[in-house]
Amino acid sequence: MKHMAAEAALDYIEVGDVVGVGTGSTANAFIDLLPNIKGKIDGTVASSKATEDRLRQYGFPILNLNRTGSLPIYVDGADEATRNKHLIKGGGGALTREKIVAAASEKFVCIVDKTKLVDVLGEFPLAIEVIPLAQSLVSRAVIKLGGQPELRTGFTTDNGNIIIDVRNLDLKDATTVESTLNHITGVVSNGIFAKRPADVLIVGNEGQVDTY
Repeated sequence: MKHMAAEAALDYIEVGDVVGVGTGSTANAFIDLLPNIKGKIDGTVASSKATEDRLRQYGFPILNLNRTGSLPIYVDGADEATRNKHLIKGGGGALTREKIVAAASEKFVCIVDKTKLVDVLGEFPLAIEVIPLAQSLVSRAVIKLGGQPELRTGFTTDNGNIIIDVRNLDLKDATTVESTLNHITGVVSNGIFAKRPADVLIVGNEGQVDTY
């Protein structure tokens, strides 16, 4: 189902596009299909070092977002997605760079399998990237909001920071919670993609692809 969603995303890429590419298993499925349309792509922008390495294996040029400016398209997966295209991302720990590339893109195409489609976000733990000095400060603030924070042990982001995974936050108003978390001192970003949701959500289902 991941493969089906990734394959459907290829149709959104036009000749001459510089393509932003996300991180994770579904994004990897998309990368593995990109050689099929290699002639259409002028370059790529990677959201993580792991994605950069995988793209290089296929011979795609990796461009610096500061030099490319706005991107026509960004393709990435999600840990959870609603039909209104709000997402939780960050299971792979690349949420901040993913948010940057998504924000710089004219069209954000999210690809998931049907197990990731939910009515309300929040069952999957919410990743928050935090400056290490602020771990305790941020954790206390999250507890006051009703969440249960847990340090992702043995993990450092590509930016040199830590990840706190939070359970039991009420995310019915995902946009407000996203903003509230971002205003906690020491938070770099969080894994709610509601202020900048996906523009297209492609869901790989059994024998078909659903698009929202």
